[in-house]
Amino acid sequence: MRKRQVVLRRASPEEPSRSSSTASSLTVRGVRYGECQKNHAAAVGGYAVDGCREFMASNGEEGSVAALTCAACGCHRSFHRREIETEVVCDCNSPPSTGN
Repeated sequence: MRKRQVVLRRASPEEPSRSSSTASSLTVRGVRYGECQKNHAAAVGGYAVDGCREFMASNGEEGSVAALTCAACGCHRSFHRREIETEVVCDCNSPPSTGN
C-alpha cells in the first residue's frame, strides 16, 4: 500500500520560485492576496488603512483592468499583501521518520 503525505507551508516573498516534479513528489504553488495595505493618510503624514481583509476581484474578464480592482475597497490588487501558498505532495513507500 502506498502512503501519501501532504505538507503545506507558506513561502516567504524572498524565497525563489521553484516548481519541481519528480517521480516521488510534486510542488504546487498558488498566490492569494490578503489585507489591503494602502495608506490613505500618507498625504497628511499619518498612517491609516481601510480595513479590507482580502482582495475580491471586481466583475470583469480575467486580465482586464476591472479584474485587478478590489470589489470591497476599490484599490488596485498591488496594494493587497501577496501570499504565496505552497503545497508539497509526496507519494512515499516508507513510513515517516520518528526522529529516533
